Amino acid sequence: MPADTSIETSVLIVGAGPVGLTLALDLAWRGVDVTVVERRRPGEPPDPKCNHVAARTMEIFRRLGVAQKLRDAGLPPDYPHDATYRTTFTGIELTRIRIPCRRDRFADKAGVDSHWPTPEPPHRINQLFLEPILFEHVAAQSRVRILNRVAIEYFEQQEAKVVAHVRDLDGNTVRTITAQFLVGCDGARSMVRRAIGAKFEGDAIVQRVQATFIRAPQLITLIKGTPSWMNISVNPRRNGNVIAIDGHERWMIFNYLRADEDFNSVDRDWAIRTILGVGDDFEYEIISNEDWTGRRLMADKFREGRVFLAGDSAHIWVPYAGYGMNAGIADAMNVSWLLAAHLNGWAPAAILDAYEAERWPITEQVSRFAMSVAEQEIMRRGTVSPLIEANGPEGDRVRAEAGRLAYEINAPQYAAGGLNFGYYYDRSPIIAYDGSAHPPYTMATFTQSSVPGCRAPHLWLADGRSLYDALGPEYTLLRRRAGLGVEPLIEAARQRGVPLVILDLKPDEAADLYPQTLTLVRPDQHVGWRGDALPDDVLGLIDRMRGAA
Repeated sequence: MPADTSIETSVLIVGAGPVGLTLALDLAWRGVDVTVVERRRPGEPPDPKCNHVAARTMEIFRRLGVAQKLRDAGLPPDYPHDATYRTTFTGIELTRIRIPCRRDRFADKAGVDSHWPTPEPPHRINQLFLEPILFEHVAAQSRVRILNRVAIEYFEQQEAKVVAHVRDLDGNTVRTITAQFLVGCDGARSMVRRAIGAKFEGDAIVQRVQATFIRAPQLITLIKGTPSWMNISVNPRRNGNVIAIDGHERWMIFNYLRADEDFNSVDRDWAIRTILGVGDDFEYEIISNEDWTGRRLMADKFREGRVFLAGDSAHIWVPYAGYGMNAGIADAMNVSWLLAAHLNGWAPAAILDAYEAERWPITEQVSRFAMSVAEQEIMRRGTVSPLIEANGPEGDRVRAEAGRLAYEINAPQYAAGGLNFGYYYDRSPIIAYDGSAHPPYTMATFTQSSVPGCRAPHLWLADGRSLYDALGPEYTLLRRRAGLGVEPLIEAARQRGVPLVILDLKPDEAADLYPQTLTLVRPDQHVGWRGDALPDDVLGLIDRMRGAA
């Protein structure tokens, strides 16, 4: 940071993890200047945490131009993304949840998530690979300034700005950054959350996991059968996960501690060898210990004035369904378009009230879905039969039942279609509801729907394009009858400065998904309004969409 200057920016983002970086990228894409402050040095590797980029997140990365770079990274092209349950990592396979490798991601239709209505299926990639690609892409944007080795010490909200006081951790100098808005993407120990007086509420401890990041090049040769991305060990001595990080030599091992155990009461080496099913002669190197406590906590508010929370600063839960980072990116995309709408002049500050109204209820739902899987898994681990490793018919019967139960409980979290495509906003001040019921969804199941508040149903257009590739950057009016006059809506949008494009669909290519003739899609690809004709008060509709109703 220059020693003799302070910085002025439109949005200050605290934290350059995946959530903060994606927020910065989207704001820049929408024409907003951004400054990001991050304690780490450029290129300093993140913790090896996130292992899953959801389909909905990949749709976002597709729009922002980085999806293919991410999909080309991670595990080797032919390494299966399956989740496999075995007696130990090197033991007998109980069941396998099929997920295609990245080479076959678009061609293989046998996976549990291969039928989804999306141009971008999920991708399994560790944060070690994801974050550097994202950082490089964001750093190349002219509207983004990233300040590494800088920590925010405190900030003050004023009538029209936020003044943050930050410290250069290497030079130990203090500077100010003046922004119109500040977004805390600074993780579970968020300074921003504490500063706005938001409090975490929920379940402080759900489980404890002794996690060890190791290097063991020979481990992959000990697998009986086909390798997997996720490898769950199920036996009476120790239950755990072995996650393939690079498909060659680096692995993350989760040892699920029992209720009466803590991080220091279980010998780490013994647990690792038991989960792997290897003897004392097996050699491995510990890269780092990454122990974690599973929680279900939500901030009691996501906003205070000009300051917002997103990602782990707003909510944390046990990492079932892999939705910590992905839920955070969904937060970021919601607050991003709202901030941009206001900063670009076509929406009043009232539009920002929609952030908490929309995201808080969804976060509550998603966290409870994750908790449900966690509770079922904890129960299953406590009832592992001592016969699961036995030879003969009785052992076969026990293994078959254990595999059936593991698949039944866990397939929904590895193919969480509902969390991608089923959730909807049902209490938003900027959506024109029509009285139609939103289709119910579970973690795994969903129904595509154009009911206002739902994600706009995806389809492949007659010309081969994804509908999402054809949408405009802000509001898009889908019209299934090209001759239907919509000039009054276009004029109302022009008067209010709201960016709007018209996209004509062929009547027969979208009738099932879009039964109304007209559907107004928001910048975040959720439906804002629909009808068979324009309302009498088109100006009122535009004002509702922009938070000025």
